[in-house]
Amino acid sequence: MKLISFRMSLVILLAGGLIMVCSSSAVAQDAAATYKAKCAMCHGPDGKGSATGVKMGVHDFTSDDVQKQSDAQLAAIITKGKGKMPAYDGKLKDTEITGLVAYIRGLTKK
Repeated sequence: MKLISFRMSLVILLAGGLIMVCSSSAVAQDAAATYKAKCAMCHGPDGKGSATGVKMGVHDFTSDDVQKQSDAQLAAIITKGKGKMPAYDGKLKDTEITGLVAYIRGLTKK
């Protein structure tokens, strides 16, 4: 009886891990698509700024100034806007904003 219970627990644990891995890659793909649709026109595909964005004074996402900000600070800027950047409150879900923050963090590794 203990062996069946152990096996069942192991199967459940493995299934949960598989779901987490699959869902995290789906979230990353969603964040990339959201970035491309909402951010890349000004911030560029690499986060360093498009020609238009640079003229408007966008920040380079790969810079230390941006990367040293907390996740909460970056999320607040996306949500409320800042300077010429529009607010995305009500236009993006909290999960999308969290995904964008993670995506921005990842731009330094590309």
